[in-house]
Amino acid sequence: MAMFRRLCRPATFPRRSSNIPPSLFLSLSFSLSVYSEYLDIWDVDMMRRPEELNKKQHHTELFNSDYLIVRRGQEFQVKITFNRPYNPATDKFAVEFVIGSSPQFSKGTYIPVFTAKERPSPWEGRVTDTADNTVTMGITPVADCIVGKYQMFVAVVTPVGIRRTRRDNSRDLYILFNPWVSADAVFLDDEKERQECVMTEMGIIYHGAYDDVAERDWNYGQFNYGVLDACLYIMDRSDMPIINRGDPIRVTRKASAMLNSRDDEGVLVGNWSGDYTYGVAPTSWTGSTDILLSYANSKMPVCYAQCWVYAAVFNTFLRCLGIPSRVVTNFYSAHDNDGNLKTDIILDENGRVDRGRTRDSIWNYHCWNECYMSRPDLPTGFGGWQIVDATPQETSDGMYRCGPASVKAIKHGQICFPFDAAFVFAEVNSDVVFYSRNKDGTMEPVKVNRTHIGRMVVTKTPGDVTRRDITDQYKFPEGSTEERTILEKAEEYGCQREKSNPPVADVDLVLPTLEISRGDDFELSLEFINRSTQHRTVEAYISGSVAYYTGVTSYEFLESSVVFLCSPGVKESMMVEFKNYVKHLVEQANLHFIATGKVKETGQIVTTMKVITLHNPKLTVSDGGKVNEEMTATVEFTNPFTFSLEGVYIRMEGPGIMLPKSKYYSLIPGSSSLTWTEFFTPQRAGRSRVIASLDCSAVRQVYGQYKPIV
Repeated sequence: MAMFRRLCRPATFPRRSSNIPPSLFLSLSFSLSVYSEYLDIWDVDMMRRPEELNKKQHHTELFNSDYLIVRRGQEFQVKITFNRPYNPATDKFAVEFVIGSSPQFSKGTYIPVFTAKERPSPWEGRVTDTADNTVTMGITPVADCIVGKYQMFVAVVTPVGIRRTRRDNSRDLYILFNPWVSADAVFLDDEKERQECVMTEMGIIYHGAYDDVAERDWNYGQFNYGVLDACLYIMDRSDMPIINRGDPIRVTRKASAMLNSRDDEGVLVGNWSGDYTYGVAPTSWTGSTDILLSYANSKMPVCYAQCWVYAAVFNTFLRCLGIPSRVVTNFYSAHDNDGNLKTDIILDENGRVDRGRTRDSIWNYHCWNECYMSRPDLPTGFGGWQIVDATPQETSDGMYRCGPASVKAIKHGQICFPFDAAFVFAEVNSDVVFYSRNKDGTMEPVKVNRTHIGRMVVTKTPGDVTRRDITDQYKFPEGSTEERTILEKAEEYGCQREKSNPPVADVDLVLPTLEISRGDDFELSLEFINRSTQHRTVEAYISGSVAYYTGVTSYEFLESSVVFLCSPGVKESMMVEFKNYVKHLVEQANLHFIATGKVKETGQIVTTMKVITLHNPKLTVSDGGKVNEEMTATVEFTNPFTFSLEGVYIRMEGPGIMLPKSKYYSLIPGSSSLTWTEFFTPQRAGRSRVIASLDCSAVRQVYGQYKPIV
């Protein structure tokens, strides 16, 4: 027994047992032929093929990998073939697992697993079957073990010491988080949600405007070849201690920093400038695979990303490691950089927006991630969905990262809870405050809009291709008693709100909701609604600007002043011509209109804002064929404009059926068409879709109309 105890000593691992001289260790095979009655190891079968029990039971059969991939807290099996039948009464062996460069038993990075009940193991081991010389051993990693890539060895006790299998890469295995096991911190007790948030590769990310929601498909590709290794490399690159890699709180917080490159040479370089000369435009990406593999292979950050790219790649990372996750879009998202709950818009004495002094902006939408886990560091009830955000907006503990922040904590105003709850709370609850700047420089609040920010929060519906409104998970109904109570609680923790309540004007301005295609001229109507019983005169000003989706204006193409006598249904209409703004459009083709005015009789300020996202032309993608037979995917596009498109890239890929492919066209003349056909062989059966995008400097965010592959 003293000899067997040495099996657990990290100092003896993995080269040889300390009581065996080097010369004897090298000649051990010869020696064992003399002691042939003692147990010797002939073969180890990891049962790693997709059709075998391990991968099926552990929901890992979709991984394109030759290695065994299992989930913690759940038994998997290996077959060990000895030189003779195994005798449990006299034979002693162990299966050893190591992870990291300096495995130690005390740190959980060296784990010996025994079959004998008198020898307790950190992980449970049992013999499940014996047949001739082969023993099938069931091994259950603890539900909080380190997540990552392990090496495996088998060791037996012999009269001359410990005999251990040589290093063999084919016996390496990956252990992931397990949302199917209740003891795991990421357990999600909803099979439909689990299938969506762990197993689904095809995602839909919502963007556009609150009243004109658009969507883009994304291939998360978490099961593609090399993606799992790339995700583990991200943790290696972050210098995250091995012993922390079983804690989803630590993993997601570290990854939130590593997915952007601002301060740690992380995965993606952010770019909101419109100039993507030295990389790929954010709107051109169709999936995460190219990004992650490029980062892992080049060891350099990948260019370029904006919020939905950060969220999509982060989603791949989380789902790949087994943490349930989804991409969430918040429409009219505030960026709070000063710790208050106000977005300030400054007006001059005539009621016009003072762009030189207005610093705050409202993002038309912002994408982040939710991941599911328990939060033992918080009071009971604040586990479940947690917000994590890799878009580099503000620093947290010295690094550009955000979360994990409890969604329930946000809803209930508990913004003191870690991590970054106050920042997220402001993103969905800020007030828009209009200030009138007087000639002497003083500013007076003239209007407070308490319902504009966080207008709608959406994500993809599990098991469907529709969107799901989850706003009620973030906030109570606007104006409700609960909402007022929560905002008061947030103020107790230091969030400052606008306390003044300027009188509500008895005249409203209304801009219409329009669906406009890129290239169209359109009529914009400004309607005045007089809710008083008296005569009202409004001196109004309307401005139209090309704007980034972050709310930053690029070019003002429309300025108009008008004086109205407000009788019922009075409207002022003006034509907006494509030629006036086309040369200044930025990638997401947003037009931002703001109308302000002063009521002559009362001095009250009236305002309204509207974002119109121009609809881009579409690609048409057609496909057909059968599994394991060559198929074709055809992309068709017609340039709808009178001008030529130059430097055009088209990309396409499909979860489980086609790896990313791209094609370059130097010129597509106006009104001309192109057709691109690719041949491919599907990797597996099941319903999937080919995703395609077209991108050039003149028009971005052109996506396909898809037909399913069966």
